[in-house]
Amino acid sequence: MTTVGSPVLELAPDPESVRAARRYVTDRLTCWGLEPLVDTAALLVSEVVTNAVLHARSAVRLAVTRSRDDAVTIAVSDLSRRLPRQRRYAEDASTGRGMRLLNQLAEDWQVTVTSTGKTVSFTVMAAAAAG
Repeated sequence: MTTVGSPVLELAPDPESVRAARRYVTDRLTCWGLEPLVDTAALLVSEVVTNAVLHARSAVRLAVTRSRDDAVTIAVSDLSRRLPRQRRYAEDASTGRGMRLLNQLAEDWQVTVTSTGKTVSFTVMAAAAAG
């Protein structure tokens, strides 16, 4: 299958951008008929964009690519070269779950350092999203 891409969504370094990112991902996946992926993809993009907004404090770029009939890759770029890392927090903490969720729910994920910062990308597949 040919890779089908989408335009890049530019987001401000603002907490409201998390909602915009979730809506964008939901709309793209729904348009492609990939509703079974929506919940997992929306959760993971929320976590990764939240990390970018909180830690990079820079503009964020979001791209969603349909790489197979049953899979999408989501890339979130920011202007910080500081790599994400999993931290330990109390069980009831309201932060600290993003990296753990990526490890548990994404088919795979990676961080790429770029000339202007970094990109965190992850893939969600129908089989992984189902369970």
